Amino acid sequence: MTESSPPLLPNRFSWTRAALVLIAGFAILRIVALAISPVSLYQDESQYWVWSRHFDWGYYSKPPMIAWLIALSTTLIGDSDFAIRLPAPLLHTGTAIFLMLGARQLWGDRAGFWAATLYLTMPGVWLSGVVISTDAVLFCAWSGGLFALLRLRAGGGWGAAIGLGVALGFGFLSKYAMIYFLASTGLVLVFDTASRTALLSLRGVAALGTFLAMLAPNLAWNAANDFATVSHTAANANWGGDLFHPGELIEFLLAQPGVFGPVTFAVLLTVFGLALSRFLRLDPDERLLVIYALPPLAVVMVQAFISRAHANWAAATYIAGTLLVVGFLLRGATWRRWALFGSIGLHSAIGLFVVALAGSPALVEALGAGDATKRIRAWDETADAIVAAANADDYALIVFDDRNAFHQMQRYAPQLEGRMAMWLRHAGPSNHAEDVWPLSDDQDGLLLIVSNRPREVPRLREDFARFEPVSELAIALDDGYTRDFSLWVAEGHQRVERDEAYEIRWRAHDEADTTTPLRGYSGEDE
Repeated sequence: MTESSPPLLPNRFSWTRAALVLIAGFAILRIVALAISPVSLYQDESQYWVWSRHFDWGYYSKPPMIAWLIALSTTLIGDSDFAIRLPAPLLHTGTAIFLMLGARQLWGDRAGFWAATLYLTMPGVWLSGVVISTDAVLFCAWSGGLFALLRLRAGGGWGAAIGLGVALGFGFLSKYAMIYFLASTGLVLVFDTASRTALLSLRGVAALGTFLAMLAPNLAWNAANDFATVSHTAANANWGGDLFHPGELIEFLLAQPGVFGPVTFAVLLTVFGLALSRFLRLDPDERLLVIYALPPLAVVMVQAFISRAHANWAAATYIAGTLLVVGFLLRGATWRRWALFGSIGLHSAIGLFVVALAGSPALVEALGAGDATKRIRAWDETADAIVAAANADDYALIVFDDRNAFHQMQRYAPQLEGRMAMWLRHAGPSNHAEDVWPLSDDQDGLLLIVSNRPREVPRLREDFARFEPVSELAIALDDGYTRDFSLWVAEGHQRVERDEAYEIRWRAHDEADTTTPLRGYSGEDE
């Protein structure tokens, strides 16, 4: 044994211990931030909570995993906003651990530490770490699946195979964007010999069987419900309107540094460019990571150009992308390490600022940043105002024209349970609230209409024999913003047929109306 051999073992374990301490520290920080957070649930979070109250194998717009996790958390520690959001930091903790293990598998313990650090400080994760979303669940599944594949192709046994199948099943039960992982696996079978050998074996069959067994109940639910979730996912692509929008593509790309970080996103694009220029000559490990990172970004860029895309639609890119960037920046010229350390520092500063902004209305006021926080403020006050209006007369039902407000009232105004319904703008339901709680044509009695979509008021009026104003609500938010509702008393609901002539007539009306805001936040036309 040489003199240089003994220090290797403790040094190696020090990187792992440091990574685990860091991961635990971030988990504790985010859990404490949730515990003391003054902000309300975001509208989608309230909808997921509504789903969690009724177990099923699928829901209107998403697979079931996020509802199951919320149900587990609220059952164990109580039905609080904290409990609803608690799975988020735990899921990101799992993702960081899988990335650490994946980087160790490829390049050693030091790379594992920096992969976990870069991921935990990613700008998008600062937000996602304290908000329960399907992205948090997807990231954990994706990173777990990638690590299991790395183990399997390196000679891993049945545990790696079953782990890959479980990760795929968990991912598809979380978000259908996991299909990118399957597509990438198909490409890996073509371009990576070690993966092909591992997957085209009995262990690969075990992984596939595990995945299909987990997915089968959700497929059966979709078949029994006219493939509602799949149809909603396809509708989100919005290919039915005007096509080809280069501005949307530019907007999407400009948003990506806000998700992954400005320097790290530029580095990732550089890595992609270098990799594509010599793809077949790449190191097999790097080529595999490119195959799992590039397709989601490329597909969503095409989607953005054809129609539209939200900034997080390509977020799966940044799982393997984190490993690629760490691998690139830890080798070569010294400036690369400084780029890595500087990015982590910058991301941490941005993240801590965002956390402070969410927790301090005074800071929001001082910075004039009310637009960034208005959706997560004052829902308790909003609920109190709407409940007071609902109790002011003998209303048979409280009717909403916005599913976001509807779900927030389900969460923050439990007194109204069983008394709320959704007005349907289109011929059929276009969201979960309209699907489960629609206002029926034969509804009798006095109705209180709560509208925060001013452009819908003329359409609402057309659907009722009586439609008269009651009052308006303006709930104070940060920085002078208000959440605005108009209240109307209505009777005699009889929906006008939503045929083509109806849509043409109202489309012309909307095009001619340039003054009425689309949504109910004063000073903003969403």
